[in-house]
Amino acid sequence: MSAGPLESFTVGDALASYLAGLGVRQAYGVLSIHNMPLLDALGRDGRIRYICARGEAGAVGMADACARVTGQLGVAFTSTGTGAGNAAGALVEALTAGTPLLHITGQVAVDYLDRGRSYVHETKDQLGMLRSVSKAALRVYTADTAMAVLREAVRLATTAPTGPVSVEIPIDLQGAPLDGWSMPPIEQSPLVAPDEKALAALADRLAIARRPVLWVGGGARHAGASVRRLRDMGFAVVTTLQARGTLAEDEPGTLGAFNGQPAIEAFYDTCDAMLVVGSRLRVPETLTHTLRLPRPLYQIDADALAQNRAYPTDAFVRGDSALALARLVELLDGRMGCDPELHEDAARARSRAAKGMRAAVAPYDRVADALQAVCGRHFTWVRDVTISNSTWGNRLFQVFEPGQGVHATGGGIGQGLAMAIGAATGRPDRKTWLLAGDGGFMLNLGELATAVQECQGLVMLVMNDGGYGILRNLQDADYGGRRYYADLHGFDLRLLAASVGAMYYRVDDMDAVESVLEQAAELEAPVTLVEFDMAAIGPFAKPFTGPPLGKG
Repeated sequence: MSAGPLESFTVGDALASYLAGLGVRQAYGVLSIHNMPLLDALGRDGRIRYICARGEAGAVGMADACARVTGQLGVAFTSTGTGAGNAAGALVEALTAGTPLLHITGQVAVDYLDRGRSYVHETKDQLGMLRSVSKAALRVYTADTAMAVLREAVRLATTAPTGPVSVEIPIDLQGAPLDGWSMPPIEQSPLVAPDEKALAALADRLAIARRPVLWVGGGARHAGASVRRLRDMGFAVVTTLQARGTLAEDEPGTLGAFNGQPAIEAFYDTCDAMLVVGSRLRVPETLTHTLRLPRPLYQIDADALAQNRAYPTDAFVRGDSALALARLVELLDGRMGCDPELHEDAARARSRAAKGMRAAVAPYDRVADALQAVCGRHFTWVRDVTISNSTWGNRLFQVFEPGQGVHATGGGIGQGLAMAIGAATGRPDRKTWLLAGDGGFMLNLGELATAVQECQGLVMLVMNDGGYGILRNLQDADYGGRRYYADLHGFDLRLLAASVGAMYYRVDDMDAVESVLEQAAELEAPVTLVEFDMAAIGPFAKPFTGPPLGKG
């Protein structure tokens, strides 16, 4: 381990220089004796802002959200053993979301690796643990191979299907000299070019469709221009939760992220083709793959394994979504004869779905309306898993560009606060709004101090019902109303906010929601906490027990 004055260029220096060269502007982590040489180098380099999280799960969650809102590589540093283990849940979320993320963790000294000699912070098979929660996990064995390993990690993380890649760097190598190193050329990860014949055949099939639907997944967020062109040709467009904003949700011809609703399924029954692009057709958005989708069903994906994985496809083209759709637009130009009523029919279906959701979530649909009014079009919308998000937050509240919405894709609660910090520090030019429940908010509460220290313009909406509301509803529906372990003794959120220097508002009557959110929007404070007292406001009109998992 290096100590004292710097005498040579080190592995840590090379890493800091390389990350800055990649365009990384923020990194997140927890300082430890087992990553100190790396973070010392990062601090001396000075080009990357380092945000000190209060826990490793928070650090990875922040890096995840930063990557989503900026479109750049996310970077997180953790310690060895327990520190790396603490990051596992957040890595699962990043893996589920397909976030390009570099997770750099320490490891014991090379001479002690895998020896079981009780080195401090040592754990059994840390690399195996990281492989199970990452797209890939690599280890550095010598100083002179460190940068080759890190470059490969970045390539893997940013190559579709993207995901988090973990790299172990033993403590005695982090500060090791690396004389003669020079910055390698910064290379873009290669995009999978689609096969021209396969695209031409797909175009021939789509050209005869009168009522086609384009299903846009998170892997196609970078293809917005072509999505809009296809919409203009007559396609109706629906997005997954990950792809929200690829087409602004107030534009004509889009169903937004409404899916799985009876009105939407009925609309699909009137359509004669669907093209799925960059989507895994996930269980929560397809009623466990029982949602009736239009046939024939075509698919474009960079992952060759996506073919027939969720639904049987009538044609599959492997390729990057943006490349494939851009060429498809050229091949279809002037050939589509879509039903001129399709977009109006889509609008009516969406209106019916939204009306049904409003009736179910009342009176909390007023929060969505008030928030939409104060946010304008330039904001970031981060959601933890809570009833409000799973209903109106995911669909009624509109977003207008890719990366504007961030949510816990994997369904784990408690990640929203960290993600909001990553989003706010990644895009400080926009006000960031967080939607969380009280149960999830408490899970990583230490990051509230990080938020006040590091953020500007973060507003947290905490829906406080004194416990796990969705689990209570499930117990009522499926367990005879026996409510065990779902009630939580929480914090006085007013005192909590004051203790860290955050502003605080409370909503206990929906008639006040507009004025409170207006005040929160106008504040220049680093962090504002808005508590919704659900006991005073009252329950949702219809108990929510989670997205339908299937029929029958």
